Amino acid sequence: MTDQHTMQDDPQQPELLRVCRIGRAQGMKGEVTVQIFTDEPEWRFEPGSVLYSEDGETEYTVESSRTFKNRWIIKLEGCDDRNASEALNGTMLYGEADDPDDMLEADEWYPKDLIGLEARMDEENALGVEGGHVVGKVVDVIDSPAQSLLKIRLAEPVTVGTAKDGTPVVEKTALVPFVDEIVPEIDLEEGYLTLDPPGGLIPGIPGM
Repeated sequence: MTDQHTMQDDPQQPELLRVCRIGRAQGMKGEVTVQIFTDEPEWRFEPGSVLYSEDGETEYTVESSRTFKNRWIIKLEGCDDRNASEALNGTMLYGEADDPDDMLEADEWYPKDLIGLEARMDEENALGVEGGHVVGKVVDVIDSPAQSLLKIRLAEPVTVGTAKDGTPVVEKTALVPFVDEIVPEIDLEEGYLTLDPPGGLIPGIPGM
């Protein structure tokens, strides 16, 4: 998902998420290219959508948006010529976070929600490992072009071989694809998620 930015000095301010960085001017009519940090560009750049400066004090309303060669191009209200668009180069824009209840209903998560969760084996895992067995803790969420990956710090580091100098090679983390088939349950209130991994995915789990 998007990067988190929280308004620390005003508890009434909404939580803001990094959406994009404005790049070069596109043409003469105020359009700009953007580098996106969101997986919801169609919604974030919908005409009428409001984006914010990092401190939340300046609002930018999207007038129009389009894509060209896999790049998003947007026009903000009040930015009507090349000089105005060039002046925005490098500006970071933020958007309000989704409503948490709506996200739960839609089965969607922000990385910050997942980091720190205990990773346990699912009660009905296909490997026959005891349900509830603690694999480790989620320490990072890595976005890749194909899919997001959960980086899990193993509760019990595993020796997987020996280096050329004779020292043991120890795996302390595992990367787990963040897909429903492998992560069937997430319980934010209880602070855990469950895993149903294929054999060989997680060091120390049968099938390795």
